[in-house]
Amino acid sequence: MDLQLFSGEKTEKATPKKRQDSRQKGQVSKSAEIPSSLILLSCICFLVMLGPFMEKQLMALVGDAFLHRLTMDVTDSSILALFNHYLIQIMILLAPIFLIVVVVAFASTYVQIGWLFTLKPLEPKFSKLNPLSGAKSIFGPRAIVEFLKSGLKLLVIGLIVYSVLWSEKERLMDLAHLSIPDIFSFVTSITVRLGILIAVVLFVLAIGDFMYQRYEYEKKLRMSKQDIKDEHKNSEGDPLIKGKIKERQRRMALMRMMQEVPSADVVITNPTHFAVALKYDSTKMDAPTVVAKGQDYLALRIREIAKQNDVITMENKPLARALFDKTEVGHSVPADLFQAVAEVLAYVYRLKGRR
Repeated sequence: MDLQLFSGEKTEKATPKKRQDSRQKGQVSKSAEIPSSLILLSCICFLVMLGPFMEKQLMALVGDAFLHRLTMDVTDSSILALFNHYLIQIMILLAPIFLIVVVVAFASTYVQIGWLFTLKPLEPKFSKLNPLSGAKSIFGPRAIVEFLKSGLKLLVIGLIVYSVLWSEKERLMDLAHLSIPDIFSFVTSITVRLGILIAVVLFVLAIGDFMYQRYEYEKKLRMSKQDIKDEHKNSEGDPLIKGKIKERQRRMALMRMMQEVPSADVVITNPTHFAVALKYDSTKMDAPTVVAKGQDYLALRIREIAKQNDVITMENKPLARALFDKTEVGHSVPADLFQAVAEVLAYVYRLKGRR
């Protein structure tokens, strides 16, 4: 009983086949926090570099509405044309941000799991509708870890915001005495500073989350020794079944070989231990061919079939042993035995009255 329990413990690393099967199902180790933190960081950096240009374009777009569109004729076609014009301009303005989001998300996911396209995770599973399994997922260990992770992120972000704002408390008190452009400039600098700090901290936390996800993934993939044995049986085949198949194939090969004995020209024997049946057709063969061979009981069967079908049997101990060792059924006689075999066939042909 103890041995059975031990063999059922999942203590072994997953085999390549199980890893591949798990990957095909979409079960991989990745952290969703890495793409989100990198997207936040890259978007903030993009706004810092091209913020003035985007501000200029946005102000020009708003200014166009007040300077040139207030006096136009209000019709269905003009309103539709104006809406399409502004929609295209806004899409062009936001297109670089959308492109950055897509590229960063794809690249960060590719670095974690490589290229993978599967629809398995989208397949409906009615087991998810089970209230018991739903309760386990809500109150299970993974849910607790996710709750702690979210709490840690909120705590860290709160500390960052508090520390940054506290360091700028004097300037915050003086905002009432600043002009509107100066206020916007100060708020922008604070926002960028907070965004970069939060993105960097979130990325560091995401690295830790990725390591945890990898640990959980490897733990989930662990196999017992019995699982490895079962997988080996399924992939390689049950040894008992394979043995039966090989035995059946051997019997069928023996039956085919015995069916060729009646067509042989001569059977060379040892005389009791070995028997080799030869056939030669000058119109189809370049050299005599071994159609059957056997040892002990099989040799006896070959001699019996040859006798029943009037196939000449000749005793030649050295030649029978050499043919048995050097040739396979269906193969031609080797060149070093041509002379001895030719003499035997010539003798057989004289007995049969053939040239």
